[in-house]
Amino acid sequence: MSRDIEARKGEHIDTVLGEDVSAKGVSTGFERFFFEHAALPETDLDAVDLSTRLFGRSLKAPLLIASMTGGTARARDINRNLAAAAETLGIAMGVGSQRAMIENPALADTYRVRDVAPNILLFANLGAVQLNCGYGADEARRAVETIGADALFLHFNPLQEAVQAGGDRNWAGLYRKVEELAASLDVPIVGKEVGNGIGAETAARLIDCGLAGVDVSGAGGTSWSEVEAHRQTDPEIRAVAHNFAGWGIPTAAALIDVVRAIPDSPVFASGGIRDGIDAAKAIRLGASLVGAAAPMLEHGVDAAGAAEKRMARMIEEFRIAAFCVGAPDIGALRRAVLRRASDWEAVPALPSAISGTVAITRRALRR
Repeated sequence: MSRDIEARKGEHIDTVLGEDVSAKGVSTGFERFFFEHAALPETDLDAVDLSTRLFGRSLKAPLLIASMTGGTARARDINRNLAAAAETLGIAMGVGSQRAMIENPALADTYRVRDVAPNILLFANLGAVQLNCGYGADEARRAVETIGADALFLHFNPLQEAVQAGGDRNWAGLYRKVEELAASLDVPIVGKEVGNGIGAETAARLIDCGLAGVDVSGAGGTSWSEVEAHRQTDPEIRAVAHNFAGWGIPTAAALIDVVRAIPDSPVFASGGIRDGIDAAKAIRLGASLVGAAAPMLEHGVDAAGAAEKRMARMIEEFRIAAFCVGAPDIGALRRAVLRRASDWEAVPALPSAISGTVAITRRALRR
């Protein structure tokens, strides 16, 4: 089984790098929003402060190199390159699903990055559906402790599993098991999708289960049904997978709805965010952290310096966007005028509960 998982991880890397696996017929939705440009910003670009704090770690910018890989020899170098970039830039990082190292502990080194990134906010990662396959607190604790993570991503990928050869099909009864896991683990757990979005009702139920936050991971970026379509050998299932290339909640729409549903909990935005301008829009719409995955993978394959250069460009775009709306810091950016393109109507300002330091619910902190 572990060899099958290792092979699949390698195929995922090759497919994302070598095929067109972008979502089809759906966009992130950020193109529908525009900041009101400040022709006289009354601030110093070099003094713009993008720093924030989350789960006990300080970040120089609210950005995340999102979960991508692990479990195969190539992934070790990719993860270490990405982690070194995150350390230099002072941003967060998540590793890919750690099921491979749970099944085969010899693969643990493909996820370990603390020696090159001792100060970053680091997320471990397990699939939620594995809770229906015998996994529980012990496996989650091992995922966290093995890599010295600060928090755990519990990912939800029902569409990917549905079109994957040998995918896990039983998703019944998981809310109860998520709640049991949250009560047993000593680190924050963030529920995340993988590119099809999380809706408001699901997000609220996950917070009620004791999760510390949600990453909406909406549609508009990489489509994992497309990834699986390219891996499928059965032509009928391949066709089914391709037909779901436009499935999901656009990232911006998911973000707006989830922020309204759980205003006192951190909400991350990922899914098709490719530049610092959209990252700034996501922060203005209520995100606590903004993730990017696919744009970083090809640079992670090359070297730490290449990954650092790519993410540094995104940070500079983010900084200039804040400057051009007259926002000297993240708190001010959350109050900047953002308009909908359809009617040029200003988006209401964020509630005070999420306009400054990220709040974490009492229930999420009970552990």
